[in-house]
Amino acid sequence: MTTFVILAIVLSVAVLLAVLWPLWRATRGLVLAGVATLGVATFALYRVVGTPAALEPQATAAMPTTLEEAIGQLEAELKKKPNEPEGWRLLGKSYAALQRYADAQKAFERAVQLMPDDADLLVEAAQARLFNNAGRKLDAQAREMLDKAIAINPDHQRARWFVGLAQRQEGRHAEAAKTWEPLLAKVDPNTAATLRTQINEARAEAGLPALADAAPAADASPALLTVTVDLAPALKEKLAPDDTLFVFARQVGGPPMPVAAKRLPVSAFPVTVPLGDGDSPMPTLKLSQLPQVQLVARIAKGNGPAAQSGDLEAAAVTADVKAGNTYTLMIDRVVP
Repeated sequence: MTTFVILAIVLSVAVLLAVLWPLWRATRGLVLAGVATLGVATFALYRVVGTPAALEPQATAAMPTTLEEAIGQLEAELKKKPNEPEGWRLLGKSYAALQRYADAQKAFERAVQLMPDDADLLVEAAQARLFNNAGRKLDAQAREMLDKAIAINPDHQRARWFVGLAQRQEGRHAEAAKTWEPLLAKVDPNTAATLRTQINEARAEAGLPALADAAPAADASPALLTVTVDLAPALKEKLAPDDTLFVFARQVGGPPMPVAAKRLPVSAFPVTVPLGDGDSPMPTLKLSQLPQVQLVARIAKGNGPAAQSGDLEAAAVTADVKAGNTYTLMIDRVVP
């Protein structure tokens, strides 16, 4: 029984990841992604844990009662059978779901050693290094993995997105724009609109003209959240004409990268900001794929959304993602 309990729990993690941590795939149907993940996980765990011999009554004494215990038993099985790449891939995803990013990085890198030519696995390993980096930067080894993934599959959307992100982090804005531009023809219209904004920001940083505007999507996604942002009266005197208001949603307990974001000039308050799937700054992650998010509002004195001393911000609010839900953020403090 123990073996199959591990199977059930960890498979649940895999399906949950397909829904809640969807950076693994480009914009494809969640049902297909879930079925594919379930199939791979079933095969991998059967290879790792073996046959149903654990149905013997004495096995029930070792039945795990928590996800951590189940993962611990999977770790033990992988110590006995360390050459199962799909087992290491699944273990890496499970670690990442628990925000154990250092362990996730090690698990994915072990899987890459066993399957070095799997483009998806290379991207997963590179992303694990990103999440495990204190500065949330893609280091040289992560870049090598992404470059190899693109060499294997030139149309790999997540690999191209992360390469462009790394180029922007390095100040190579023109190259980032060039890396991202081919994705515009491959993603859905709402995602393309958000990606176009990112490309134009990179082009502006490089001193290049913006891309020509695309025709608006006829099926633009509706707002999933409506955020009203107000400013405390005591802080109004601190506003400057070139300040920028950022309103964004990010994963609860997850990485700092937003799943939806709006950048607005500072004007009169209060201001109402709708957020939907079309506001994702990452082509492979949509607001509708998360049950809850953390809402943040910040008036930036610098050029970017990252908090800097002197910025004005509101306390973060946890929001349920559902069309019609409305939340209010009060900007009432100065970032020290």
